[in-house]
Amino acid sequence: MTTPTSTLLSTRKLSVGYGNHILLEELDLTMEGGKLICFMGPNGSGKSTLIRTLAGLHEPIKGQIMRIPGRDLHLQLAVVLTDRIASMNISVQELIAFGRYPYLNWNVNLNEEDRAIIGRSIELVHLNHLIHKRLHELSDGQLQMVMIARALAQDTPLILMDEPTAHLDLNNRLEMMNVLHNLTRSMNKAILVATHELDLALQTADEIWLAGNSRKIIRGIPEDLVLKGVFDDIFQFKGFDLKTGKVHHEISRQATIHLLGNSHEFLWTKNALERSGFSVTDKNASHSVAVVNENSDNTWILDNDLQFTSISDLLNHLNQAGK
Repeated sequence: MTTPTSTLLSTRKLSVGYGNHILLEELDLTMEGGKLICFMGPNGSGKSTLIRTLAGLHEPIKGQIMRIPGRDLHLQLAVVLTDRIASMNISVQELIAFGRYPYLNWNVNLNEEDRAIIGRSIELVHLNHLIHKRLHELSDGQLQMVMIARALAQDTPLILMDEPTAHLDLNNRLEMMNVLHNLTRSMNKAILVATHELDLALQTADEIWLAGNSRKIIRGIPEDLVLKGVFDDIFQFKGFDLKTGKVHHEISRQATIHLLGNSHEFLWTKNALERSGFSVTDKNASHSVAVVNENSDNTWILDNDLQFTSISDLLNHLNQAGK
């Protein structure tokens, strides 16, 4: 359960960039506890630069960044960047333990609480089987998971991440975004993730920051931004309708299909038919296809006559019949 929201970081009239080259300007942003924010935008729009500026690694061109007063920066925020690690001959466990260093005294001894937090971080990203491996023995995806675990071990109220899922496979990308989302809820953290993973951002983010061509950032919950067409304006999707989540397919068949059903099998059948060039309609169709599911067995019935046990068989028949 989350605690009442609290502002952990805010900016006032912030402009970021390099030298006199401004990438983003006049930013009034807020990060609150209990929220996962996904930061998106085209390449070169300033996502990495803003992350580094908020983390105190890059000087702003102008404006202010307000963080938690009276607290060391390393105790306020953890950062996961795309920079390469200088030393690759240390172990996974040693690198994750570095997350606890801001809390240690001069003798650099881990106490029971430190070890518990390190262990929890390892468990969250499922790295138990890798803890004794050297970094140079890891894949890019595994190394990325280790960097995320180190940030979790730092146990800060704020976490800033630049493309944390870039080298992960689909299953690990989904799991990692869910882990981050759950952390904001269970520990009232504020997490900012710069990402190109639009599909995952739309389903896991509490808020999206969207950088476009105007040097501004548009903020809002994913659903509002989709319905307002903001993503379409910025990304200029070619053949993709974000409101429906569908790729636009050219109709290349004269025959039309009236599709009947109400399950996920219906949705995938519609996808296959449209990809194959058929127009799927609910009236005045050349043919009908009914999707029937009984006892976990699927059947596709064409024109109340021919039956098929797979979408592939249905498409093969339609293709061979020239329909």
